[in-house]
Amino acid sequence: ASRSPSGGPLLTPSQSLDGAGGRRSGYITIGYRGSYTIGREAQADAKFRRVARITVCGKTALAKEVFGETLNESRDPDRPPERYTARYYLKFNFLEQAFDRLSEAGFRMAACSSTGTCAFGPEQGGPADDRIWTSYTEYVFCRD
Repeated sequence: ASRSPSGGPLLTPSQSLDGAGGRRSGYITIGYRGSYTIGREAQADAKFRRVARITVCGKTALAKEVFGETLNESRDPDRPPERYTARYYLKFNFLEQAFDRLSEAGFRMAACSSTGTCAFGPEQGGPADDRIWTSYTEYVFCRD
């Protein structure tokens, strides 16, 4: 069998390690929706709202390993460990906390994507000098 420089077996991303110290390889995607208001003085007057919910997409076993009790499984209970889900979310609202947990578990960011659109402005009955923007952002993390 092939060995890594550290002496362990080489694994492909679809394989996993078993045992007490083993870590599964795979991907976890973190997503969130956000909104912000920009007034006439755009640079000085942007008002960001807090992140309402951080969603988690990936294999159930990986998500539970990384996030433990902070993973809210109420939208997809009893999901088998090796099945994927996009219905979990976190019980906390701080992206930095999610990123720290992923990093501590050996994950690295592989990709990210974000979109934004003007959702509500004066022509829809909003404040005369403000525009409300919404965004959706995803971060893809992987562990080999």
